[in-house]
Amino acid sequence: MDDAIVVIENISRYLEQGMRPKAAALRGAKEIGFTVLSMSTSLVAVFIPILLMGGIVGRLFREFAVTLTIAICVSLVVSLTLTPMMCAKFLRSQHGRKHSFIYRANERAFEAVHGAYAKSLRVVLRHPQMTLVILLLTVAINIYLYVVVPKGFFPQQDTGRIGGSIVADQDISFAAMREKLHQMMKIVQQDPAIEDLEGFTGGGTLNVASAWAQLKPLSERKASADQVINRLRGKLSHIPGATLYMQAAQDIRIGGRGGNSQYQFTLQSDKLDDLNEWAPKLLAKLKTIPLVLDANSDQQIHGLESRLVIDRSTASRLGISPQDVDTTLYSAFGQRQVSTMYTGINQYHVILEVLPEFQQNPSSLNSIYVRANNGTAVPMSAFTHYQTVMNSLTVNHQGQFPSITLSFALAPGTALSDAVDAVQRAEDEIGMPANVHGAFAGTAQAFQASLKSQPLLITAALLAVYIVLGMLYESYVHPITIISTLPSAGVGALLALLICGTEMTVIALIGIILLIGIVKKNAILMIDFALEAERRDGISSKEAIYQACLLRFRPILMTTMAALLGGLPLALGTGTGSELRKPLGITIVGGLMLSQILTLYTTPVVYLYLAKLQRMFGRTQQLRPKLQTLLTDTPG
Repeated sequence: MDDAIVVIENISRYLEQGMRPKAAALRGAKEIGFTVLSMSTSLVAVFIPILLMGGIVGRLFREFAVTLTIAICVSLVVSLTLTPMMCAKFLRSQHGRKHSFIYRANERAFEAVHGAYAKSLRVVLRHPQMTLVILLLTVAINIYLYVVVPKGFFPQQDTGRIGGSIVADQDISFAAMREKLHQMMKIVQQDPAIEDLEGFTGGGTLNVASAWAQLKPLSERKASADQVINRLRGKLSHIPGATLYMQAAQDIRIGGRGGNSQYQFTLQSDKLDDLNEWAPKLLAKLKTIPLVLDANSDQQIHGLESRLVIDRSTASRLGISPQDVDTTLYSAFGQRQVSTMYTGINQYHVILEVLPEFQQNPSSLNSIYVRANNGTAVPMSAFTHYQTVMNSLTVNHQGQFPSITLSFALAPGTALSDAVDAVQRAEDEIGMPANVHGAFAGTAQAFQASLKSQPLLITAALLAVYIVLGMLYESYVHPITIISTLPSAGVGALLALLICGTEMTVIALIGIILLIGIVKKNAILMIDFALEAERRDGISSKEAIYQACLLRFRPILMTTMAALLGGLPLALGTGTGSELRKPLGITIVGGLMLSQILTLYTTPVVYLYLAKLQRMFGRTQQLRPKLQTLLTDTPG
């Protein structure tokens, strides 16, 4: 909307001076054309770094950058062609509306604000040093706020769905695991926020089950998904021998590694014994950190295994071979299909196995008989005995090395950046040996990668804007004046995030990059008119920038309010999944509010200082040939 607003406002200004609509449209569009081109081109330049981003985040936001780039280009063409044509066709002078009460009230309000700004700007231009100090302080505060603001990856959403993993003792049987699942599902189902629940076991190891819960609409449950999880965590902790780890389902989940909790830390070593020794120590340390909840491990080394030992000499004397033992055990526990029953409309498989009560304990082997070669039924206890030993249920690998993954969730109100730092400190404190390597995996790993790229992305966006503006203005100086408007926007965005208790996520970063393109238009509107006034009228830089600020005050105010009001629905929106959009709206609204106030004063001051610097540099360039000539003509 900014391009159209600037064009229409400039045309309306000539209409108010008494020009005919067609003449006003032609002159207004011609005068403002380069300004609109500069605004749109520099805004497209902001998205160049996003288009060139690599990794998962780059692929995710490439469509965002392409869509906005194409929309901006179309807006530029429409604003310089269709908009002036429609102004010439439909706009008329405002003389007929001057008797309207609403028109007079609006004009009086605007004139009051405009007059106050003119007086305050005169004061600021008489004391530019103080304004420059404020600008430098803004830059310093910007850096400080970026360091202290809590950082996350993607906002934690409430999508109305919760996933869970039930992890029981590693020596549990299938029947006992099924009973634990039923107990926990009964407790979860009683929660008033749960609408539907499903669970199953047997998909992997016997001691792990999965569950999914569908929550009621947010208007009915009055509690977020994380609050429901915290509420259920205390109720489920009373069930011995099993733990239910829950996490809210997210629309965007980065990282291909799954776990019982949302974030993972993986240990690797070339020696499995060292890995099995130090993973429990780090897990115990994580459980003492208040920023971390539901710390758990996928280490499965405490499973019970019953080994049947055959006394081969006794078995041979009785006429029993190992194949006979294997066949008997498979008939008892292997679900052997022995027959098929046919009915008129269906058929049924007949399965041979012992009764379920004889499948729960290895002592049932004493009641099983094996048929010898002579037809005699020999009790298995006569020539076998069983041994119970500890064994690993699973041994996970990452790459070529054994690995153990520790999963954890965040305590309420904890930023992911703080939890990551706490986990890394815990690793250092336990004194882990050099051959055991730890690194974040899945979502936490993607967060670390994005955190490292954030300063580079912002720097690249600023550099791209500087290069494009330098080519448009054919100057090294004026792009700096335009970029000087950005620190105030950054401070406003970061302060808004802190006030709203929102983390600096990837979505907030996109909002800050978008701010770079939106805020600089204020300076472009001022500088274009000031440069033209200096060249055309021959007035001083101070008077030119003063007139430019007053003349462009209305379009600056209009475009800022349009963008600010457009961001309010994002910042204030509610409903399922709204958490993903809020940081974008918060950064835009906060950045525009503060930058609108500061840039109206800092931009003219920076323009004056840089204009003075440019004149000094120009005089130096003019004196250099004369100095060289003087030195050449001087004897000796």
